[in-house]
Amino acid sequence: MKLSKVLFQGGSNFPGKIALMLDKNILKTVADNYEVILITGTNGKTTTTSMIYSMIKNSNKQVITNNTGANMYTGIVACFILNYSFKKSNEKKFAVIEVDEANLTFVTEYITPSIITITNLFRDQMDRYGEVYTTLKKILVGVAKVPSTKLLLNGDESLFGNLNIKNDIVYYGFSTKVTENKVVDINADAKFCTICKSPYQYNFITYNHLGDFYCTGCGYKRPDLTYSVDKIIDLNTSGSTVHINHKEYYINQPGTYNIYNALCAYSLAKLLGIQDATIEHSLRTVASSFGRQETLKIEGIDVKIILVKNPAGYDEAVNTINLDTGKINLALLLNDNYADGKDISWIWDVNFERLTSLNINKIMISGIRLYDMAIRLKVAGFSSDSFLLCSDEETLLNQIKSCNGEIVYILATYTAMISLRKFLHTKGYINKLW
Repeated sequence: MKLSKVLFQGGSNFPGKIALMLDKNILKTVADNYEVILITGTNGKTTTTSMIYSMIKNSNKQVITNNTGANMYTGIVACFILNYSFKKSNEKKFAVIEVDEANLTFVTEYITPSIITITNLFRDQMDRYGEVYTTLKKILVGVAKVPSTKLLLNGDESLFGNLNIKNDIVYYGFSTKVTENKVVDINADAKFCTICKSPYQYNFITYNHLGDFYCTGCGYKRPDLTYSVDKIIDLNTSGSTVHINHKEYYINQPGTYNIYNALCAYSLAKLLGIQDATIEHSLRTVASSFGRQETLKIEGIDVKIILVKNPAGYDEAVNTINLDTGKINLALLLNDNYADGKDISWIWDVNFERLTSLNINKIMISGIRLYDMAIRLKVAGFSSDSFLLCSDEETLLNQIKSCNGEIVYILATYTAMISLRKFLHTKGYINKLW
């Protein structure tokens, strides 16, 4: 195991692949004696997992997690193997595990988690998952194998309120509006009632199709919330101050989507009996997961790397950047590798038009599909004369270095983000690769 840690550190699935070749049932053995918590859904898995892990660790409990983002079945097996000890302990141990939506069913074949939480469902990698309803079916196949597991679900997600399952369910969500918007966007997901197919109405929308929904056709509405954001005090590019169940918390991550992540982590912590002071400290101090609102310095310039992988998440990143009233620079990286999704037509559903009102100095474009991104930005209203096309990471880095001290927001798809971080690591700008 020590050799595996040295040779295959990072996000490798290798130890899991080898172990499964030797024993297909090994997950049941290596996960024994853990109270397992699984986090799945489209957006927010890694950040939410990190927050929950921090809360349990700060409670002085033994806890492991797959913080490298290896959320496929083999990666999860590898996580348990690399933390396995032949020395038995009577101390309670937790495992907070991020799991890919399509891989949940493989994990619940061998593990009965105490809690499964599902963050949300958005169109993502449609060549792999299809529509959101298909993704939900994949998740529910895994849930059906563990009827005794408690579910913690986003009540503002309209797909989660009418499930034919045996599990006990606890819901979290917003009981206050973020904006005045009540009209769902034409490109939003899951806009129709799961019972009668009538279009949903909203008392308020938080983002995309999430919010306080109801159906005028059959009377179906959002389920009752046990945990909720009931007041928003401040939103800025550094973080948010909110009231959750009438107590103030500062969330050290910006954007409405990170309020959801924090609310999910808070709700799970409350289910585990973690003290409010520990929750408050964890939310205030939790570090960014790699590539998720990660901030670093390049030649004295603040650079923020934001993972973007689908229209819903990209729009929220755009909304967060719109909170910045200063002069900024943008770098947009678009890849179409398997892990990104081969179909990049989703960029036409992103509201890039909102960025045109900002005070932007440089617009740098890179990645395998940089020309597709350039066309999308031109249609959004940007002048193509202002585009800096960077065909490689060295060129991009040189452009960033000449940004005159102004912040650079890098919006990158998954493999573009991973590749850029590795490159910046070799240059000494990122100390910890994983």
